[in-house]
Order: sequence, then structure tokens, then C-alpha cells
Amino acid sequence: MAEDRKPARVVQTCAAHPSQWDAWTTDGQYLYLRYRHGQGCVEWHPGPGDDADTPESWDEGRSGLLTEWDDGTGGGVIGLEDFLVAAGLEPAPDASVSADGPVVNS
Repeated sequence: MAEDRKPARVVQTCAAHPSQWDAWTTDGQYLYLRYRHGQGCVEWHPGPGDDADTPESWDEGRSGLLTEWDDGTGGGVIGLEDFLVAAGLEPAPDASVSADGPVVNS
């Protein structure tokens, strides 16, 4: 996997239905990770927040879909390790992972 696509910082924003995380790659790219109804997706956006995922950001090429899949389970909860494997992502060796809370630059 390209080094610039490896999550270096991951913050779990929901541990229930759906499982979701905010992540930043080694080069600072923001990724939105979500798993709901057995479907996982990884999207890239300018950053987290309400204005990151707008039709304009997609139309202007500032947002996009990195990968998506359906595992056929209809599930809504998945652990980060299993999510990353299913998404084909490998975390950076020194990745920082935290649960719900403020995001602090490391």
C-alpha cells in the first residue's frame, strides 16, 4: 500500500451503529471510515465537519470514494482492525488510535 494512504491517526467517532472513524494518513489526508448494514466505505475529504461532504466538494474533486464493500452480514458494528483489513488499508507503524474525543495534532 502506498505510504500516503496509511492511516497515521484514527479517532473513533461512533462505536455503535454505524461504526465510524475520522482518520488522517501519513501525508495529512483526511479519511472518513464507516461501516453500516454490512457495508463499509472509505471516503477522502478536505477535512472533518459538515462542509467536508458536500455535493460541491465531490463535484470539484475535493472529495471522493477510496473503497467500498459489502460483507453480506447486514451488521453495524466492526472493530477497527477488521475494518482496515476489509478496506485493504494498513495503518502506519506508529499510528495513534483513540476513542471519541477531541482530535489533537501529534
